[in-house]
Amino acid sequence: MSELVIGLSHRTAPLSLLERGLQGQDGQDGQDCSNGLSGLAERLCRSESVREAAVLATCNRLEIYTDVRRFHGAVTDIGTELAHATGLPLRELTGHLYVHYGQAAVAHLFRVVCGLDSMALGEQQILGQVRQMLCTATAEGTVGRVLNHLVQRSLHVGKRAHTETALDDAGRCLVGAGLDLAREHLGDLADRRTLVIGAGTMSGLTVASLSRAGAGEIAITSRTFDRARRLAGTVHGRAIRAEHLPEALAGADLVISCTGTQGYRLDLPTMREAGRDRRDSPRVVIDLALPRDVDPQVATLDGITLVDLERLGQFLAGTPITVELDQVHALVEEEVRTYLADRRAQAVVPTVVALRERARSVVEAELERLQTRLPDADPHVLAELERSVHRIVEKLLHTPTIRVKQMACEPGGAQYAQVLNRLFDLEPDRMAAVCTGREPLPTAAVHQSPTFGEGTP
Repeated sequence: MSELVIGLSHRTAPLSLLERGLQGQDGQDGQDCSNGLSGLAERLCRSESVREAAVLATCNRLEIYTDVRRFHGAVTDIGTELAHATGLPLRELTGHLYVHYGQAAVAHLFRVVCGLDSMALGEQQILGQVRQMLCTATAEGTVGRVLNHLVQRSLHVGKRAHTETALDDAGRCLVGAGLDLAREHLGDLADRRTLVIGAGTMSGLTVASLSRAGAGEIAITSRTFDRARRLAGTVHGRAIRAEHLPEALAGADLVISCTGTQGYRLDLPTMREAGRDRRDSPRVVIDLALPRDVDPQVATLDGITLVDLERLGQFLAGTPITVELDQVHALVEEEVRTYLADRRAQAVVPTVVALRERARSVVEAELERLQTRLPDADPHVLAELERSVHRIVEKLLHTPTIRVKQMACEPGGAQYAQVLNRLFDLEPDRMAAVCTGREPLPTAAVHQSPTFGEGTP
């Protein structure tokens, strides 16, 4: 397999670095933040190591999906072009990049398109963004048979996840569980002041849930004040500038943080200072972010109950939503296996084509020799003889070609194609070039490159 993805996301890089690299406006998965990255896929396809390329750019991720000829050379070329496109030094990017190759790359894309890798679990906007990635790459001519099939399959997986499971309820269930735990410590939320940190997709879901739950005063703060103001306007809440966060924390009974930035947004000293004048008043802090927004040590402060995703997972364990999430993961695993089997079957197509081409050339050569030796033979007899020979060859080849395709779907199935290549002295590389429209490159030395993450061979 030759699928390779290299990227960085809210899970691996500070949001500030993502913003610098994407050169777009603050947002969530599904929003186009691809300014400054135009032409990246085309430049990569001019590399000797990369056959196909597509760029997925949202304000929480930047990923390069490729079909490559050589792994190490591709990693080097992609890293170099990514640094050039983003204006970020490669040494700064390297610590935040992840690399997935082959099966790991396929599984990663399937998880991404299902929303399992998004800040707002299960969100559907990423489906549209992946579809747009394919449309853009197709228009630029940077995708071919491999990536087109992979991305189309991923969109199918994403649709299945949303239609066949309760994935769409995942975010609402997390927020609802957090509010249920908050009521256990604070009582009726109508009498409490709530502060929401962040103004992205999960924050929007949180604010809507608070409003439906009859929460009292709702304040929203974000690094981008305009976004906080727009979100606050949907529930007649109050927007707070980021520099006034300490004062807002001091007055809040319920704090819900959903930014997912690198590093703790609420650390121990900040929360200790915020509670200096209200030691006897209970407070609940809900951390819905991944990576965490809140230092776990905050739970040691008097009067504070910290609820994070781990605790919410325990609270929801055995409920329908966790069962459904398990089903989504199982669906992804099933689809990865199906894709890999199909990929292995496609890999033997050049061998099958080469075998039939060899048989055809042998038959034509022998028929031509027969016509030379029997120049006075009846043309009708020769035509019937030609049809008979072709039918015999077709019948002889039918079962082996069907079987080799079936066996190729099994792990290690490529060895059967290799056996056919050696037995019949075939040239499948030449036939693969005919099938894909690409001429095979001569073997070159493998380039050395930094290892950005797991999933490398």
